[in-house]
Amino acid sequence: MQRRSWRTAMVAFGLLCLTGAAAAPVLAGPPEITERGQLRVCADGNNLPFSNRDGEGFENRIAELMAEELGVPVSYVWAPQIMGFVRNTLDLGVCDVIIGVAAGYELVQNTNAYYRSVYSLVVPEDADLDVTSLHDPALAELRIGAITDTPPVVPLRRTGASVKTYALQADTRVVSPVRDAVKDVAEGITQGAVLWGPIAGYYAGRQDPPLRVVPLVGDTPGAQLQFRITMGVR
Repeated sequence: MQRRSWRTAMVAFGLLCLTGAAAAPVLAGPPEITERGQLRVCADGNNLPFSNRDGEGFENRIAELMAEELGVPVSYVWAPQIMGFVRNTLDLGVCDVIIGVAAGYELVQNTNAYYRSVYSLVVPEDADLDVTSLHDPALAELRIGAITDTPPVVPLRRTGASVKTYALQADTRVVSPVRDAVKDVAEGITQGAVLWGPIAGYYAGRQDPPLRVVPLVGDTPGAQLQFRITMGVR
C-alpha cells in the first residue's frame, strides 16, 4: 500500500512539473546568442594606441584577428571611454566585447588575460633620473605629472614629489589628458610623468626628440602598478 502511494505521488509530481514547464513563457535570447553574423566590438573611436575609427590601434588589429578566426566581419559601437561606457554599450546588448579591460574590473566578466603591463615614468632622454620604483627618493621634490585617481598618485606624494594631475574622465573626441601630460614633459613644465605603459610609450615616441620611458618594475609599497589585461564581456 505504501509503495502504491509513493508511486502515485511521484507520478503526480511529474505531471505537475510537466504542466509548469508547458506553462512557462518562452523568452527570446539576448543579441549575442541570436546574432552571430559579426563580431560586435565596444570601443573608443579616438583612443590610440588602443583603438580609433580608422582601425589604426592594436586593439583594432586584435579584433580583426578574432573576427578572422570566427569567419565573420567586425562591427563597432563607438563611444568615449568615460563614466557610463559599459552601461551605454556592453550592458545595452548593442555590442559584445570590450577588447582591453583590466583583470578584476567588476562591471564586466573578464576573459583570460592576454597581456600585462606596468605604469612607466616618462622623462627627457638626457634626464639624470633612472628609477624603477615610485618609492625612490630621487623623485622627491620633482614636478611629476600623473592622471588623477590612478595608482601612481598616492605613492608619488608619499615620496615627496610635487604632483601635477590631469583629468581621468575625458571625452577623447575633445581632449587628451595623457597627450597633455607627455607634452608637458617635453616642454619642461614637468620633469616627468607616470602613465600607463602602452600609452606612455605611444606618446613619448611621438615627441621630437623622443622621450625616454622607464618601466616601473621595482617594488612600490602600497601601490599596484602592474595589471593583467583581459577582454570584457557580459
